[in-house]
Amino acid sequence: MSALKLEQQISKLGQAVELLSAAIVGLSEKAFLSKLNGWSPRDIVAHLIGWNRHVIRGSEQIQRGDLPFYDIDPGEDYSKVNEALVLQYDSTDRQALLEELRASARELRGFLESLDREVWSRDFGVRHGGTRVTIRDTIDELIEDYIHHSLQVENFARTRD
Repeated sequence: MSALKLEQQISKLGQAVELLSAAIVGLSEKAFLSKLNGWSPRDIVAHLIGWNRHVIRGSEQIQRGDLPFYDIDPGEDYSKVNEALVLQYDSTDRQALLEELRASARELRGFLESLDREVWSRDFGVRHGGTRVTIRDTIDELIEDYIHHSLQVENFARTRD
């Protein structure tokens, strides 16, 4: 996916947000709040609201040649970062959370649209665990996270509703 042009990546991110939103809307209220593998679909939405905003701040740090704050001590599989986000966005109102998800996605889209095309894929020398960290690669990972969670929620819906 990393060979995508910025405009294509922005479009793919928007599609991923809507895919997850559709999966969430299709759940019963009980399923929305029920845990699946330790997280409820509500928790997934809260987590992604936060990551949309974290990626903006982290991308600004990448441009300065700094490791994004969320990579410094994330816990196993970003457990510390994700736990904080689930607590920060603590509403149980599905509609309010979906509105916040779309708002945070618009913020991220606006940030990405403002980027110089060269900055989007530039290697600023940032490494995490020996791996290059670029804005483009960070967005690729976020898109993959949306797709992963959408499939999780869809599978969960088939077993719960």
